[in-house]
Amino acid sequence: SITIKGHVIRLIPVSTSHILAITAEMVQVLTASSPCRLETVGRALEDLLGAAQSQDRLTVGVYESAKLMNVDPDSVVLCVLAADEEDEGDIALQIHFTLLQAFCCDNDINILRVSGLRRLAQLLDDTGDGTEPRDLHCILVTNPPVQPLKCPALQDVGSFCQESRCRNQWVPCLELQDR
Repeated sequence: SITIKGHVIRLIPVSTSHILAITAEMVQVLTASSPCRLETVGRALEDLLGAAQSQDRLTVGVYESAKLMNVDPDSVVLCVLAADEEDEGDIALQIHFTLLQAFCCDNDINILRVSGLRRLAQLLDDTGDGTEPRDLHCILVTNPPVQPLKCPALQDVGSFCQESRCRNQWVPCLELQDR
């Protein structure tokens, strides 16, 4: 270990010609997205979506979300973009995601990218009761100042998004686990 300008830098040999230099701050960044932390945020997201749905604070669907963000972007506090592996090849969906992400960044709206559409359907009780399933690829959580959303998980998810932005990860990713 060496100290430069008050920072302790640990030198780790990785081969005969390369050395990895790592600081304590880098270790904190690496551990901030540990599997345990991601699992905790995943549970908080599930709690938030459930609370938001019960308080009629969800907008579901790419088209419906774009329409709401155009009319009242200040009420939106979280944009959840959901896609599974098979959706990665859907060019139209990826273009929609890119446009939604840009809009969210311009309007300081937290964004989360999630996989696990089946789990989202379970959470939102969208299991296919004979009606056509909703488009769960984009879900907005709104929190109008007149009647704020009552859910402590909103702060947890918001903090995770903010921490991710501090690490230059503008669209953090989570995997929702089937239960």
